[in-house]
Amino acid sequence: MKTSKKDVNSTYGQPIKTDLETDMSRPSLSEPSNLLLPEQIEILAKHLPPRTVGYLWTLTFSASKHGMSIKTLYRAMADQNSPVLMVIKNSNGEIFGAVASEPFKVQTSYYGTGETFLFTFSPEFKVFKWTKDNMFFIKGDTDSIGFGGGEGAFGLWVDGDLYHGRSHMCKTFGNQPLSREEDFIIQDIEIWTFQ
Repeated sequence: MKTSKKDVNSTYGQPIKTDLETDMSRPSLSEPSNLLLPEQIEILAKHLPPRTVGYLWTLTFSASKHGMSIKTLYRAMADQNSPVLMVIKNSNGEIFGAVASEPFKVQTSYYGTGETFLFTFSPEFKVFKWTKDNMFFIKGDTDSIGFGGGEGAFGLWVDGDLYHGRSHMCKTFGNQPLSREEDFIIQDIEIWTFQ
């Protein structure tokens, strides 16, 4: 007679966990996120570049801890060598952001690769991957940081005070605006790296 998983579970109580995929979708965090719920973390983890799988999510910068300064943010990125997750909460409580293929830096030209993408949880989760229309992934200068481009608009842009932001449709990611209002006030930002 063949013994099924159901037979074993009914005899011995707690179900036997056979699906390792569930554990792999729950990354370890260096500390709890103030912006992302556990289920949002699991959803995002499924879309991150493969080279981040199995690495600790390390909170490298948080506006609530480190202040509202892009210069401080760039300093926090100086020794990093991994993709970067930027999570924004605006004054309307909406959560959205970007995954960058490499750490943020000041550079005169765009940088990054097709691993970069935009996402929003408002009103439901959507991810906007590279369309291959252009290579305007990340643009960092001393006064702002932007993601995507084409036809004069960033997909996501944040000012140097990490206070004002803007989201428009852009060719790089074929995205809709990530928040209800194209111009928004930032309540908090978290920057996660993978180490």
